[in-house]
Amino acid sequence: MASVALQIPDTVMQQAQDAAAEEGISLDQMLLGLITDGVDQQRRFRVMRERAARADVAAALAILDRAPDVRPDPGDDIL
Repeated sequence: MASVALQIPDTVMQQAQDAAAEEGISLDQMLLGLITDGVDQQRRFRVMRERAARADVAAALAILDRAPDVRPDPGDDIL
């Protein structure tokens, strides 16, 4: 496993320490989880951008044009 020296603003460090304490985990575990989540989010955004670049907007709009124009079921309304 690699080690990294990292400069973190005091306020961010305090927030990370508080979050780790709330979760009952070590600061190392908290930071590793946050970094892992951030890296995964970046990967997912890249995949979404790649998929969006291949999208056929005209075909998608044609599908929507075929959808019936009906009121949404109760509870499915957009407020």
